[in-house]
Amino acid sequence: MIKITDKTKKIIERDKKVFLTTTRSPYPFIADHGDGDFAYDVEGNKFLDFTSFISVYNFGVDSLPESRAEAKAQIDKLMHAAFLDFHAELPVEFAELLIKQFPKGFGKVFLSNSGTEAIEAALKIANVITHKPYVIAYYNAFHGRTKGSLTLTNTKLVQREYFGPFQNAVHVPYPYCYRCPFKQTYPECGFTCIDYIKEFPLKKEISPKETAAFFVEPVQGEGGYIVPPKDYFKELKKMLDDKGILLISDEVQAGYMRTGEFLALDNFKVTADIYSMAKAIGAGLPLGATIVSKKLGDIPAGSHANTFGGNLVSVAAGYAQLKYVNSNKEKLRQSIKMKSAYALERLGQMKERFECIGDIRGLGLMLAIEFVKNKRSKEPDKKIRDMIIMKCFNKGLLLLGAGESTIRLIPNLNISKDNLEKGLNIIEESIEELLSKNKK
Repeated sequence: MIKITDKTKKIIERDKKVFLTTTRSPYPFIADHGDGDFAYDVEGNKFLDFTSFISVYNFGVDSLPESRAEAKAQIDKLMHAAFLDFHAELPVEFAELLIKQFPKGFGKVFLSNSGTEAIEAALKIANVITHKPYVIAYYNAFHGRTKGSLTLTNTKLVQREYFGPFQNAVHVPYPYCYRCPFKQTYPECGFTCIDYIKEFPLKKEISPKETAAFFVEPVQGEGGYIVPPKDYFKELKKMLDDKGILLISDEVQAGYMRTGEFLALDNFKVTADIYSMAKAIGAGLPLGATIVSKKLGDIPAGSHANTFGGNLVSVAAGYAQLKYVNSNKEKLRQSIKMKSAYALERLGQMKERFECIGDIRGLGLMLAIEFVKNKRSKEPDKKIRDMIIMKCFNKGLLLLGAGESTIRLIPNLNISKDNLEKGLNIIEESIEELLSKNKK
C-alpha cells in the first residue's frame, strides 16, 4: 500500500500557490526518479508506470542509457546553436535518420519543441503551400493548445472557451464505432461517416477548393484511445485525393512505435502528406518534428521559424534513441505486437467478467478500457473510472484517464512481460474490489 505523508501534501500546497491551474492527475504523485518500468515519488513509493509520463518515455521512465549519455556529453559541449539561424551538424544527422523511417518521397523536416508546435508548423505549412485557408479536424480531437492548433482541438469546451475566434476549421465525427453518432454498424455502414463529410461540410460549409488539409489522429488520443476500422483511412484518403485536400497525420501520441509501427498511420496502409511528431521523439526532452512530402515543395524563407527548434541537447538524446529504434525496429515490432495481443486478451476477459466495462480497444501498447454504467445503455461512468484509477494508485500502479470514461494504458514499449501482467492484475483486482464493495 502506498504511503503519503505531509511532505507530499505540503509540496502540492506550495505548487498551487505559485502555478496557474493546469491539468493534473487526480492522485498525489510527486515524481522523483525513474528506473525502467518503475517511477518513484518523493516519499520513496515505487510505482509500476502505465503512463510513460503521457507517452513520452517509450523506453523506460529513465529513458535509454545511450540517450542520457549523449545528452550529458552534449551539455558539456554546446547546448544551444540557434539552429534556425546558424548551421549545426547534429540536427542534420538526426533529420537524415528520421527521414529514413518514413515512406519513400519524404525529405523535408522542421524541428520544434513540442507536439502543439509540430502541429502549428503543419498547419502553417499546409496553408502557405496550398494557399487555402480552411482545414478539417474531428470532434474530440486533441492537437494542442496554442492558438492555431487549438483551432483543431475539440476534446473539451474548457480548452476552447474564451479563446476564439479561431482559424477557419470545420469538425466532423471520428469513426468511433462503439458510439457511432449515425447509429450504424461497421462494416454494413459503408462508412456513413465519410459520406457525411462529402455531403455536408464539403458541400454546405467549406469549398474543397479552399480546404488545405484534413488533420487526423490515427488513433484518437485524448478523445478516448479510439481505433478506427482498418479500411477507414484508405477510404478517407481516396476522398481527399479526389478533392485535392492534404492528409496530415498527428503522430504525437500514437507514433514512434507506440502502436507497433514507427508511424501509427502505417497500420492502415495509408501515407499522409505531412506528419507531426513529438512526445517520445525527444527521449524525455522537448523535441517536435514536422515531416513533409517532397512533392509539396518548400516554404518561403522566414515564413516559419523558432528559437529553440533543433536544440542540441534534445536532438542528442533523440538521435541516440532513434539509432536504437532504427537498429531494433523488427525486434521491437514483434515484441510490441506480442505484448499487445496478450494485454487485449486479458482486457477482453475482464470485459466479459465486469458489467462496468463497455469496450476494450487498442493498437500496440496504446490500449483502452471504457467504463459504463451498464453494457446495455453504454452510459459513460466517469465516477467508477476515476475510483479505479485511485485504487490502482494506492496499489502502486500509475494510470491516466482519457475521453469521458476511459482509462488509457501506455506502458513503456520495453516493459517486461511480468510487469505487464502485474499491472493488468492490479487493474482487475481493483475493479473486483470496487464492485464487491459497492454490492455491500
